[in-house]
Amino acid sequence: MATRKLLADLIDQYRRESGCRVSVTSIGGVEAVRRVQDGEPFDFAVLASGALERLAVDGHVAVARIEIVRSGMAVAVAAGAPHPDIGSAAALRDAILGASRIGYSTGPSGEHLLKLIARFGIAQVIGSRIVQTPPGVPVASLIASGEVELGFQQLSELTGAPGIEVVGPLPPDVQLTTVFSAAICSASQRQEAAARFLAFLASEQTDAVKRAHGMEPARGCTPR
Repeated sequence: MATRKLLADLIDQYRRESGCRVSVTSIGGVEAVRRVQDGEPFDFAVLASGALERLAVDGHVAVARIEIVRSGMAVAVAAGAPHPDIGSAAALRDAILGASRIGYSTGPSGEHLLKLIARFGIAQVIGSRIVQTPPGVPVASLIASGEVELGFQQLSELTGAPGIEVVGPLPPDVQLTTVFSAAICSASQRQEAAARFLAFLASEQTDAVKRAHGMEPARGCTPR
């Protein structure tokens, strides 16, 4: 879901520039992996690189993967709410301790937050106050509704969400940068067309759109 809005804009750009139409189904990473494993006829998949690597080992996607973007985590609160200090790891720990409810997502960002809480030594203190969203449900919706006071997710998923304000990225020494990559699915019947679109996703002409969505361009390709 972290790349949902980005892909929507890039698909529109690709259609204007090439005349080719692309349809993307944006769902939670866990569900996306399951559907690719089940052999649904997707032409390509965009996921965190680790998830794609596991799919490649089992032969569900091509071994070669193209890196698309690097995405960091951020913290958000409800619109108009005070912004806690998150300028250091110690300040972030205090902000978490001071929040009545903390929201986080499934996938890499959620796993990272739980590790941070364990590292801070506060898991037992706040265990009853942390709320995990169901797969595909944005943390921003919990913040906007007042269900949680402090939310953690990929910056791209928080940017522009209604009813919330982004406090800022995690401090550098506790930040998690996730690389999202793309690979052609083994079930694809249009692999050449898929390869052309993936090359576009990794091209320099998409850099400005990626940055507008709070992500940094990533360029790399695993060997075949």
